[in-house]
Amino acid sequence: MKRIIQISVNFLAVIILVTGCTVVNKTAGVDRSKFVGTWTITSVTYEGILGNAVSKVFDQASPNAFVGSTWQLTNSGNAVYTLTDGTAQSIYWSYYNPGAGEQSMFQFKKVYQGDKVKNIDSGYRLVIANIDNSSMTLKVPVNADGRAAYVVYSFIKK
Repeated sequence: MKRIIQISVNFLAVIILVTGCTVVNKTAGVDRSKFVGTWTITSVTYEGILGNAVSKVFDQASPNAFVGSTWQLTNSGNAVYTLTDGTAQSIYWSYYNPGAGEQSMFQFKKVYQGDKVKNIDSGYRLVIANIDNSSMTLKVPVNADGRAAYVVYSFIKK
């Protein structure tokens, strides 16, 4: 009887240890707090496509219209980006970490007056190519004749 209890306790300890490590691995990587702050897009480049191949991003404007835009990201997820022409868009952002072998993403939903975030079922995901305390590079995946291509946004933190 004592042996059965000892084996059960050891088995439970191993399960708790494995489960705990799994949770740590899923959240490892980018710290959400690195996104918080005011960011400015300094440049837009393209990987795998020509610049004129993408006419509109985020259902709003051309990729180059976002150069110079400011993105104010709060820890709560509520945020706003403002284009250089003064157009402002409220968004709700989050950090998506799908797990082992997949790329982490910055994602956001456009929020209009009267919207509840939980009721918005469409949004945008940008691959996190790089982020540190002063710069960030996000890539928007686009389909280029059946192959992966990207619109690449370079940000600096104010």
